[in-house]
Amino acid sequence: MTSVRTRFAPSPTGPLHMGGVRTALYAYLFAKQHNGQFILRIEDTDQNRYVPGAEEYIIEALTWCGIIPDEGVGFGGPHMPYRQSERKEKGFYRQYADQMINAGHAYIAFDTPSELEAKRKEAEAAGNHTWQYDNHSRLSMTNSLTLSAEETAKRMANGDAYVIRLKVEPGTTVTFTDMVRGEVSFDSNLVDDKVMIKADGMPTYHLAHIVDDIMMEITHAIRGEEWLPSAPAHILIYQYLGIADKMPQYAHLPLLLKPEGNGKLSKRDGDRLGFPVFPLEWKDPVSGEISSGYREKGYYHEAFVNMLAFLGWNPGTEQEVFSMEELIKAFSFERVHKAGARFDPEKAKWFNEQYLRQQSDESLAAHFVDQLKEKLGAEDARANMQFATAAVRLVKDRIHFEHEMIGMSTCLFESPTTYDEKVVAKRWNDKAKTFFAALPAQLNTVSDFTAENTKLAFEQLAAQQELKPGDVLQMFRVLVSGQGSGLDLFGMVALLGKEEVNKRIEAGRAALN
Repeated sequence: MTSVRTRFAPSPTGPLHMGGVRTALYAYLFAKQHNGQFILRIEDTDQNRYVPGAEEYIIEALTWCGIIPDEGVGFGGPHMPYRQSERKEKGFYRQYADQMINAGHAYIAFDTPSELEAKRKEAEAAGNHTWQYDNHSRLSMTNSLTLSAEETAKRMANGDAYVIRLKVEPGTTVTFTDMVRGEVSFDSNLVDDKVMIKADGMPTYHLAHIVDDIMMEITHAIRGEEWLPSAPAHILIYQYLGIADKMPQYAHLPLLLKPEGNGKLSKRDGDRLGFPVFPLEWKDPVSGEISSGYREKGYYHEAFVNMLAFLGWNPGTEQEVFSMEELIKAFSFERVHKAGARFDPEKAKWFNEQYLRQQSDESLAAHFVDQLKEKLGAEDARANMQFATAAVRLVKDRIHFEHEMIGMSTCLFESPTTYDEKVVAKRWNDKAKTFFAALPAQLNTVSDFTAENTKLAFEQLAAQQELKPGDVLQMFRVLVSGQGSGLDLFGMVALLGKEEVNKRIEAGRAALN
C-alpha cells in the first residue's frame, strides 16, 4: 500500500487564520494516524499579494501548535523546492500546460483585462450577470481556438501577453468521491475555462497544486469547502493529463462560522467580540497594525489545538479533552461534519481552563513567582515558591489563564481599602460588630493556623454568641478581602496568617464603625 502523504499549502499573503490551522491539523492527524508524512508547501504564485514575514509566521504558528511537517519549506525533504515560485523557475508547471495544449485540452488566450471587463459589462447589459469564459463564450474571444495557428504563433513571438486556459469539454458529468461529503457530481457545461498559466508565466492554483501533488506523491488533499466549486475543473485536469489514477482523495472541510449570525469567521468578528482569529500575534509590515494571537492571549497550544479539532469533528463519545496523541488515534473524516462549524469563544476559554487544571501546582507556582516579583518586587518575602504554591491552590479553579493568577489573588497581598457596599448594608449590624470585636482574640488562641483550625475557631465564637456562621461569614470575607465573593475564605485566612488577618479585621472595623 502507498504511504499516506498529506500536505498543507498556504499562501504567504498575511497571518494564518485559525481555519487554515484546522486544515493543517486534520491533514497532520490523518497522516500520523496512518504512519504517513505531512508536507508543508508554500503556494506563492500570486506575487502581487505576497506579504513579507508571512511565510515565517506560518512556520512558527505550525511549530507552536505541534503540527510539525516531515518535509517542506523550512524542513527540507526529497521533493525540494517546496516553494512554488522556485518550482516555477524549474519549468515544472509549463510542461504540464504544454502537454494539455498539445492534446487539445488547453489553449492560448490573448484577451486583455479591459476586453474581459467589457465582455462582462456587455453580458450584464443583456441580463446575464453570471458571464464566464467557458464553452459558451470561448469562440467569441481572442484565443488560439479562434485565431489561426500562424496568427497565434506570431502574437506569441511578438511578445503579446497571453494566458493558458483549460478547455472544458461540454456535455459530461464530473464525479468524484469526497472523504467528507461522499459522491459529488457537477455538470461540465457549468464549469469555466480556468486560467492555468497567468500572463506573467506563473501558474495559478488550479494547475500548480495538481502538478505539485503529483510530483510530491500526495495521496490525500485536505482543503476548505470554498474550493469545492473549483473541484470539477481540477478533476478534469487530472483526466486530461491522463493521470486520474494518481489523483489524491479530496476532503473539503466545512467553513468556520462566526459566533453569531451568518457567514465565515473573520478578523472583523474577532475585533468586534474581543477574541483572536490567528494562532500568533501578527504585526502588519505596512500599516503596523497588530492583530492578537492565541499564544499571546495566554492559551496553551494544546488547548488551542484541542479546540480546533472539535470545530467540525467529534469523536462520537463524551470525551472532549484530547492530547495530540489521542487525537491522532481518534480522528476520522467519517466524523467530520458537512455543515459549517460555529466558533464559540467561551468554549475556547473552557478548553484552556481544562488544560490549566491539569498543570501541577508547582508548575503554575513557578510562573506565579515571576508575576509576584514583577508586582511586589523581587525582594518581597511573598515572592517565593511556598507562598506562590499556596496561592495557586486557591485560585487554580477560578481562572482560565495563567496571567489571571495575579489579578485573582490581589487580596492575598493587598489589604482592602474599600468594602463591598451591598454586603456591608446587609450584614454590618450590632451583632456583627460585637462578633468581630471578639474575633481577633479568638483567632489568637489558634496555635496551628490552618484553614480547618481557623474555621473551627470562627464557628465556636459564633456559637458562643448564639449566631449562625452564615450570619457573619460573608462579612468576615469582606473585612479580609473587601469582596463579597472570591477565593476560599479559610484557605485565604490561613495563607495570610494570624497577624495580617487580625490587622485587616481591625482596619475594617475602624473604617466601618
